[in-house]
Amino acid sequence: MEKLISNWSSMESVPGGYTFPPELRPGDTKIPISHTIPVIDLSEEYTGDRTNTIQKIIKASEEFGFFQVINHGIPENEMKQTMSVFEEVFQLPDEYEQIVYNDDPSKTCKKFSSSLRSETEEVHLWRESFRHPAYPLEEWQHLWPENPTSYRKCVGDFSVKIKELGSRIMNLISEGLGLECGYFDEDLSGSMIISVNHYPSCPNPSLTLGLTKHSDAYLLTILQQGDVSGLQVLKDGEWIGVEAFPDAFVINIGYALKIISNGKLQSAEHRAVTNSTHARTAAAFFIAPKGECFVEPAEDIIDEHNPPIFKSYKYQEFLWRFFDKHGDMEKVMKTFEE
Repeated sequence: MEKLISNWSSMESVPGGYTFPPELRPGDTKIPISHTIPVIDLSEEYTGDRTNTIQKIIKASEEFGFFQVINHGIPENEMKQTMSVFEEVFQLPDEYEQIVYNDDPSKTCKKFSSSLRSETEEVHLWRESFRHPAYPLEEWQHLWPENPTSYRKCVGDFSVKIKELGSRIMNLISEGLGLECGYFDEDLSGSMIISVNHYPSCPNPSLTLGLTKHSDAYLLTILQQGDVSGLQVLKDGEWIGVEAFPDAFVINIGYALKIISNGKLQSAEHRAVTNSTHARTAAAFFIAPKGECFVEPAEDIIDEHNPPIFKSYKYQEFLWRFFDKHGDMEKVMKTFEE
């Protein structure tokens, strides 16, 4: 358990194994919070102009690959309750910690420091992570940890609502792309992974990263940031901070959706920085195709004026290459050309 950062005694400097080389360091982590990333009120879908809501989502997905949603139908008190349960996972006493902390690839629930490949990393990430499948719920819930005791019930109920929110957003996106209603239902969104990252306070955030620059390989990421900002998005070669709203979810367009939209929607690179005074916990819900699905530009989008710019990829193979290249999509796509 000495691998877990939060189990270390208080330190005044960053260990060498967590210090990034100068060219990869975040440097000034006090990047201003951006107010340009769109915040979209989903209640307007029903109370106002649905077409206008769709246009806002498509525009944000084209320009940023990121947006936030409010009035999404999930009460703020449920968001806080679930986040509290996630935070408990990183505060378990030793007798329970051993049950979920493992490097066994056969286990569905994994708790680890840095990454699943930390043993081969040159530099470690300043984070602890807990990750497991969540959809279909009936296939996975019984394999989740029994401690915290409220975990299975609370997170299970919450994940059902998150999946419904994801389907709602995907239907709006499909309509905005000119695809048939329900295009992303069934196998194309048949998987969901929960990944909870805990970033302990760090003595020198300018030397470390909670997550390095990467794109997401999934269809859609729904992120609950918590109360502490730390997410940064790369826009036009500059890093911008994403504001943490307690009642909002950050929506991130995944690379699989970029492929299906034939490059119309962007999958922005992003990272997580650390904080010298506050620990931060963030929960990401990755909605993704089933492994056997083929991800390719949608037929209704391509024609002689808009030819396909991507090939067809079996999603399981695509995801494997994504992890092998540590989320560097430029390197991932090159492997398909070799």
